[in-house]
Amino acid sequence: MKAIIPVAGAGTRLRPLTYTQPKPLIPIAGKPIISFIIDQLLAVGVEEFVFIIGYLGEKIKLYVEEQYPNVKKEFVSQKEREGSGHAIWTAKKALRGVDEAIIVFGDSILDIDFKAFMASKHSCLAIRKVDDPRDFGIVEFDEEDKVIRLVEKPKIPKSNMAMVGLYKIKELPLLLKALNHNIKKNIRTGDEFPLTDGLMRMMEKGVTFNTIGVNNWYDCGKISILLETNATLLDKKGYASANLPPYDNTIIINPVSIGKDCEIRNSIIGPHVTIGEHTKINDSIVKNSIIGNYAAIKEVILQNSVVGNDAGITGLRQSLNIGDNTEIDFS
Repeated sequence: MKAIIPVAGAGTRLRPLTYTQPKPLIPIAGKPIISFIIDQLLAVGVEEFVFIIGYLGEKIKLYVEEQYPNVKKEFVSQKEREGSGHAIWTAKKALRGVDEAIIVFGDSILDIDFKAFMASKHSCLAIRKVDDPRDFGIVEFDEEDKVIRLVEKPKIPKSNMAMVGLYKIKELPLLLKALNHNIKKNIRTGDEFPLTDGLMRMMEKGVTFNTIGVNNWYDCGKISILLETNATLLDKKGYASANLPPYDNTIIINPVSIGKDCEIRNSIIGPHVTIGEHTKINDSIVKNSIIGNYAAIKEVILQNSVVGNDAGITGLRQSLNIGDNTEIDFS
C-alpha cells in the first residue's frame, strides 16, 4: 500500500508562524503534525510514501528524511498550487503502476479506526458532520445512505457531512485519469482543481464509495484550534511527558510535553504546554501554549500563545514602591 501526502500549502491562516515554518512541522503534544500522520499509516501497514511538497518543502523533506530514514519515500514538488486535485495529479509519474493508495492531507490529525478504514472493500471517504458545509467538500447520500454525489464547497449544501482529508482509493489509475481530464479541459471549481471533482468524475464512471466516520478531527488551521488540539491530546494517555528531569526552582503543572535539553528555571509551566527541544525559560509563567525549538523566554507570562523556533521573548521587569490604597493596572 502506498500513501500520498500533500503538504504543499502555505498555511496562511497561521501566519506569521508559517512564514518560516511549514504548517505540518508545527509541534502539537510533543511532535509535529506530520509525524502523527506518518505514524498512524505505518501502524496499519503502509510501506511507501509520496510527499507532495511546495512552500518550504525542503524543511519537510529534511525532517522526514532525518526522522524516518528507513521508510521508502519519494518527494514531488507542486510548483503551482492550483488545488488538491492538481496536487495529486502532479505526482502522477511517481504513481505509475500503483493500483491502490491512501490519500491523507498533511495538516490535520484524525482520530479514526484506521483498521476498519483500511478494510473497506470499496474506495472509502472519511467524513464528519460540520456546522458550515459551505467550507468543505461535502458527501450527499440517498435514503439508503448510499453515496450519490460529492460537491466541493456548495453554496446551497444538501448535506452537512464533510470529507476530512483521508481517502482510500482502490482505482487510483481512474482517479488520475479523471484529474487529468479536468485539468486538460480546465474544469475548475472556483480557481482550483479540487480532489472532490476528480472523485465525483470517478462516481460518474461507476465507482462505488463507502464512508467511515471519524471520532475526532483536529483541523489545525487556526491558532485557537491548534492550542485546543494541543490541550486535548495532552489530556490523553501517552502524549504528555513522563519522568521529567528536575528543573531549578520550577513548578510543573501537568499535562505538559517538554523536549530534550531544555533549561527551565524559576518558572511555572503548565498545564497544556508543549515545549520543543533546547529551549530556555527563565522567571516565567507559561500555560496553554506551544513553544518551538531553541526558543528563549525570560520574565514573561504567556498563555494561549504559540512561539516559533529560535524566537526570543524578554519581559519588562518592574521595581515598585507602592503606598497604601494604590491600584496599578499594567494591562
